[in-house]
Amino acid sequence: MFDEIDALLKAGVDARGRMMVSDRAHLLFDLHKEIDGLREAELSGNKIGTTKRGIGPAYASKATRNGVRLGDIRDADKFANALRTLAADAAARFDGFEYDVESEIVRYREIASRIEPFIADTVEYVNDAHRNGKKILVEGANATMLDLDFGTYPFVTSSNPAIGGVCNGLGLAPRKFETIIGVAKAYTTRVGAGPYPTELFGDVADKLRELGYEYGTTTGRPRRIGWLDMVALNYANQINGFTHLNITKLDVLSEMDELKIGVAYELPNGKTTTAFPADIATLENVKVVYETLPGWKTDIANVRSWDDMPENAKKYILRCEELSGVECRYIGVGPGRDAMVIKP
Repeated sequence: MFDEIDALLKAGVDARGRMMVSDRAHLLFDLHKEIDGLREAELSGNKIGTTKRGIGPAYASKATRNGVRLGDIRDADKFANALRTLAADAAARFDGFEYDVESEIVRYREIASRIEPFIADTVEYVNDAHRNGKKILVEGANATMLDLDFGTYPFVTSSNPAIGGVCNGLGLAPRKFETIIGVAKAYTTRVGAGPYPTELFGDVADKLRELGYEYGTTTGRPRRIGWLDMVALNYANQINGFTHLNITKLDVLSEMDELKIGVAYELPNGKTTTAFPADIATLENVKVVYETLPGWKTDIANVRSWDDMPENAKKYILRCEELSGVECRYIGVGPGRDAMVIKP
């Protein structure tokens, strides 16, 4: 974060007063990263594909109520004692745990002075903005299928990327949301282990991965690739209540002769369903029922109008609307900020 703040300062932009970090935010320490690696090693052949960035252990500290919050950094003694307790717990739990807690405490004394101007009561700030009629844009990370409660558990992240996490994260009541835009690629991707019914392999997967530059943002790991899965997308819509969809990366499909959309699952017992199974073993053994649509074989990266879209590209988007029951208002056709078609 400080690297980004320094880069902004060099560009003549002072982030103070413009960027705020909640005093209720929990801190992720190097010890959490160490624990993440040790836990993954314990799982052996049943690894969940963690990024080993310490995110899960940091949430575990929060859930066991011995986490350290950003506001605690204002009280040096309280902060030091809390971090020593965390380190002692980890040392008692994991053989081979190595962590110089005293050096970390010293380092955070320096961090405290730098971050102090950015610490704020963001719950009050956001709700005050709403009361005053300000526009509030919330951007989510990860995806509903990685949600701790609703995702493909245990192959999930440690938080709630679905709409409920927005309420918890901001302290903003659900009735205050006017528009909820579901962002979905025109195909699907996944990083790490876990069931993936529409997954592609071989040349088609490699081609889409290269065209879409599908590599993990933080890890650089190649993403797994698959066809659009309407069972999963409709499940995400049930949970989040989308008012619109933003279909991104439609241009990546431009070289394909034909496209497939997963519209249902055939369960191991032979029944067909459009409901998303909670049981991982079931999900790993479903057969996807596909619809096949013709490709458009035309570069659409410079298209900016719905009327200029190839007919087969329009048909693909319209079919997504029909299957989801949600308007596909925004269509991404390239990596640029302006590479967007707004459907009338």
